Amino acid sequence: MQMTGQENTALSLSDKDMDMDMDMDTDMETGGYHYHVMRRAIEVIDAAEAPVTLEELAARMGMSAAHFQRLFSAWVGVSPKRYQQYLALDHAKRLLTERMTTLEAADAAGLSGTGRLHDLFLRWEAMSPGEFAKRGAGLRISYGWFASPFGEVLAMGTARGLCGLAFTAETGRAAAMADMVARWPAAEYHEAPEAVAGWVASAFGGAGETALHLIGAPFQIKVWEALLAIPSGHVTTYSDIAGAVGHPRAVRAVGTAVGRNPVSWLIPCHRALRKSGGLGGYHWGLPVKRAMLAYEAARVEA
Repeated sequence: MQMTGQENTALSLSDKDMDMDMDMDTDMETGGYHYHVMRRAIEVIDAAEAPVTLEELAARMGMSAAHFQRLFSAWVGVSPKRYQQYLALDHAKRLLTERMTTLEAADAAGLSGTGRLHDLFLRWEAMSPGEFAKRGAGLRISYGWFASPFGEVLAMGTARGLCGLAFTAETGRAAAMADMVARWPAAEYHEAPEAVAGWVASAFGGAGETALHLIGAPFQIKVWEALLAIPSGHVTTYSDIAGAVGHPRAVRAVGTAVGRNPVSWLIPCHRALRKSGGLGGYHWGLPVKRAMLAYEAARVEA
């Protein structure tokens, strides 16, 4: 992952300076810092032939063991040792065994559509097929750059709600912006972070309600609605999603629709795994997907 000079400076702060800095930051801002530290921790854990001790991991992060323990415990509510287990490469397989969600059961329990999720308020509406065919013509889309628990996020919204969340930690700003604009090329884009800030705050744990304006083809909307039925901390498979939308043989098409989800995190495409237990792909980078799955699993346990 490439980092700017400003990010490298932040990562080299002493524990004392960082404690002072964190006290002045908001939860989302410190969450962005947490993600950068955790992203580096993933690399250390993956490269190690055996579990890494707290002291070893903290030293590689340039922190004292006490500060590293405090940082991660504050972020996800569990110790770095336990969190390391969630970051292990076989965690996805364990999730399929222990927290597999059948979408039919989730739907019966009222977890789809506007009833979705235990941990945030969400309402959504989809663009009609005719509106989608216009490729965004007539839409005014406001956007801004924000900190999140998973690094910087590009947020976009119409007057009806958020229509895009793109994580830049692995792709960079330019690629994230180009990706989102290409989805609705005829729309008008205006940098106006204040227009979407409230929705972004509630999306990552703040007070209030997040509104979504889903812009996609009819089949994509059906797949995204199925994703909305997966509770936090649980997972499902691409084949299960295909069955839930009435096309059990269209696993590849479902995978494409999942990858085209424009509102990552809120529409939880990171909770879709391969039937084998593999992570599959993730549009904004597999390290981000692993971080999201570990974050949610740890929060559910905590």
